[in-house]
Amino acid sequence: MDLKSEKALFGRDEPSLPEVASAHTRPRPARFRNFLARHSLGVYNNVKAWKPSCASRKKYFDIYAKHIEDSFLAVPSTESAITNSRHYGTHPHLAGAPEDLQDAKDILSVFQEEFGISGSSAVPIFEAGSTESREATLTTTSKLNKPNAWIDVYYPVMNTGNADGITLELLGSDGESVWTADLLEDGDPGDETAAKYKHAIPPFHGFSASGEAIGQLVYANYGTKDDYDKLTASGVDLTGKIVLARYGANCRGLKVQGAEERGAAGILIYTDPRDDGAVVEANGYATYPYGPARNPTSIQRGSVQYLSTYPGDPTTPGYPAYENATRVEGGNVPSIPSLPLSWANAAFLILDGTVGTRLVKMVNDVDTKVTPIWNTMAAIPGHVRDEVVILGCHRDAWVMGAADPTSGTVSLIELVRGLGALVRQGWKPLRTIVIASWDAEEYGLIGSTEWGEDFADWIQAHAVSYINVDVSVSGSQYGASGSPSLAHLIKRSAQDVPHPTDPSRTVWDALYDSGPYTGEQDEEFAIMWAAKNGSRARVASEDDVRHVSPLGSGSDYTVFLQRLGVASSDQSFGNTPTDAPYHYHSIYDSQMWQETYADPGFHRHVALAKSLGLLALRLADSIILPLNTTQYALELDSYVDIVEESAVGLTTLPKLGKLRKAISELQHASLKLDVEKFKAEKAFLKALHKITRRRVVRGIVHRVKDWIKRHMGTDSSASEPNGADMQAALNMLRDIVPVEACKSYKKSAICDLTRAASRVKMVNQKLAQFERGFISEEGVKDREWYRHLGVAPGKYLGYGATTLPALTEAVLYEEDPKLA
Repeated sequence: MDLKSEKALFGRDEPSLPEVASAHTRPRPARFRNFLARHSLGVYNNVKAWKPSCASRKKYFDIYAKHIEDSFLAVPSTESAITNSRHYGTHPHLAGAPEDLQDAKDILSVFQEEFGISGSSAVPIFEAGSTESREATLTTTSKLNKPNAWIDVYYPVMNTGNADGITLELLGSDGESVWTADLLEDGDPGDETAAKYKHAIPPFHGFSASGEAIGQLVYANYGTKDDYDKLTASGVDLTGKIVLARYGANCRGLKVQGAEERGAAGILIYTDPRDDGAVVEANGYATYPYGPARNPTSIQRGSVQYLSTYPGDPTTPGYPAYENATRVEGGNVPSIPSLPLSWANAAFLILDGTVGTRLVKMVNDVDTKVTPIWNTMAAIPGHVRDEVVILGCHRDAWVMGAADPTSGTVSLIELVRGLGALVRQGWKPLRTIVIASWDAEEYGLIGSTEWGEDFADWIQAHAVSYINVDVSVSGSQYGASGSPSLAHLIKRSAQDVPHPTDPSRTVWDALYDSGPYTGEQDEEFAIMWAAKNGSRARVASEDDVRHVSPLGSGSDYTVFLQRLGVASSDQSFGNTPTDAPYHYHSIYDSQMWQETYADPGFHRHVALAKSLGLLALRLADSIILPLNTTQYALELDSYVDIVEESAVGLTTLPKLGKLRKAISELQHASLKLDVEKFKAEKAFLKALHKITRRRVVRGIVHRVKDWIKRHMGTDSSASEPNGADMQAALNMLRDIVPVEACKSYKKSAICDLTRAASRVKMVNQKLAQFERGFISEEGVKDREWYRHLGVAPGKYLGYGATTLPALTEAVLYEEDPKLA
């Protein structure tokens, strides 16, 4: 049967069912809104004047929906975005540092001000695990009736670098030093904040091991599994050697892990201008801060945690890092030293061949200890309190982090300002919204992971989606990743926001944007970039919604999606080969660089805030959750295709007929759920329409009108309601007439409405639980912290996603079909 054929499904054409049948290619929010508009809105405005005119009801609802979204979209501004970026992006705020705590408090003040939360003499900072901390989160779905904000304190193990003890030398034949690296960024006075803070955070790797290593230098290209395998195949023994690898292709922790597993004594990782595309000195571009090309002294700090094994505090895997937590030896951190290098330093070490003839001596000196971190949290209770939409962005940076993560923080604050304006106007979301400013993401997604492990049961019981933003702007090209069930909603939201610099286009159109610079590019890099974009274009050629790619890891959605099974997403404007190179984790990820090259005028910051805000509003306020499970189920076939295509010629590929059959059954079940969504909504609207026509219940309707006036601060006879008002009415009716009491009053209009509301609730539970269905308690082999069998960070990629990870890795890496 052709799943895309409505006639094959239904054998007939019906006005609404075709929309259900094509669920895998269309977003649903507009359809549900049209249903509501056609059937429901006159109820609250004037019972006696109820007229079942589809046009009038659609008009009323569209006016209200447009008013809410327009009210939100009118708030984010470039002026505010620039001001906030200059506040948070012009000083260092390393996780656990005093500046980080101050920023946490400043964000708390933003939440309190925007959501009208009364301050107190004592700042609400709670020790994780305390009664206050537990209640702050858990009561958001039970007792909370007005916005709240607080700070949770966790205690992970982290490290900091000691500048005086970190050295790198090239030794002569007599063992004496012939060259010593300065291991510093120059802090050019052309960028005032970079110059001011050039010594604030020494270049080091988070979770790197202290120690000294002396050995021959071996060049390992990107330090990928393939690069290391090629070295082994060519007869190079890494035992006792010091590896030199460049950033890119995989996460830095896997470069270290690969070297360690092959016996290396240490590893140096540098930034290579060959990976900067067209914007290099060789093409005539001046180096930053006097031009767009990379400052050659810039150094990429960053964590070398083995992210593919598990994220979070290394000493408390799977459980929260309370101050008094029982700790274990970290199983996801290196045992050999590593150092980050600038191109200016690495250029002295670049080899003519693979193995150097002289010895290199490296010393890494880090202080590792239990360190407090601070998650700043806020909650807006919804009418349906036990369904929760979570939004988050991390706050900590390796230095100033104007792009990473201050650009994300700025976009989140603009979103918060928009929601705050709605709250002050009397709006209350249908579902509860929780907002987080995570800490210690840079070390290994620690703040979000510890919170997720702390409240795992609560999250799995209540969270319907997690919306992440990290680096919202580092370049010109829009990109989105997420659960396939969110893909159409992400696309629709991006299409409803104007392009940041071209009003004739939309944010979604920025998928194809590139930077303003031209020039020849390194051949190897150009091939890699073309292959990446070519693959993306092929995937999206059938349906451009597939530009929303699967999530791997590398940011705070990880615990929600990969461990707890919550539909998640991430969006950003990223760097291309024709943009000014992004000085990732360097002192030159600065406010001046952001304002000059990444986003002059801050239009991208604001555009992303608006896109994220519409996504959040539509998830929070739609009566039926806009999660497209059919798109997800259909996408699974492509995941199996990837395995088969990757395993061509291998004898380890098992027969996948049973898997294909199971996916087919899931697709049919999802289509049935689509039909049930239609029917449940239809029954709900019919019951709502019916109850307003009976005089016996008009007193209840008037009570609902009074409730709206009391709680929304509006005149219910003059304003138009939304889906949240209707659901609030249903909650009120449900309190009056419990479902159990309706068993003996089957023909009661009130009971019809109660049963219809329960049916809608059941549908939403199934939608929210769909992603949970991929969670296996046993987890993925050799990295059991990751429990999602549909997608996980690649074992040898770290950041990149591997779909069907257990199957893929059993076939391609373990070469054992039995494990599949």
